[in-house]
Amino acid sequence: MKKMLRLASILVISVALVACGNNDSSATERDSNTNKHLNGVVEQSKGESMADTRVKLMFSNKEVFVRMYDNPASRDFLAQLPLTITFEDYIGKEKISILKKRLSIDNLQAGNLSKKGDFAYYAPWGNIAIFYKGFEKATNDLVILGQIESGKENLENIDNDFTVNIEKVPK
Repeated sequence: MKKMLRLASILVISVALVACGNNDSSATERDSNTNKHLNGVVEQSKGESMADTRVKLMFSNKEVFVRMYDNPASRDFLAQLPLTITFEDYIGKEKISILKKRLSIDNLQAGNLSKKGDFAYYAPWGNIAIFYKGFEKATNDLVILGQIESGKENLENIDNDFTVNIEKVPK
């Protein structure tokens, strides 16, 4: 009889612990599913997607549209918009501009190879890079923020520094 009572007690305690564990994980899931503000970045809930998030770069009566990728650096960049920055040519393959505020690259896997049309962040310098030609050399510090959808040709023939207004395109 004592063994049955002990077994029943263990069973009740086990069920109670499992229920408490599920409540904690439900609270964690609920918290992660809500919008929250962390280090100046508004994180999107799991139900929202950045798949349709685009930015527009405007300069010299021309436009370039970039579809943003879903990563912490991209979200951090979007939180800084609208921006007006000056780009310059770098090694005949990319246009670069140093950001006033560095982007968060926590928990990001950097080291991507760039390709034509990439909109990227180079962490050591804290700069945005727009690749208008491919760049074969690998770097461990390049984070791809997005991909140009249209207007690549507007960047290729600019030799001088140029000022760009960047804003998020409404969905």
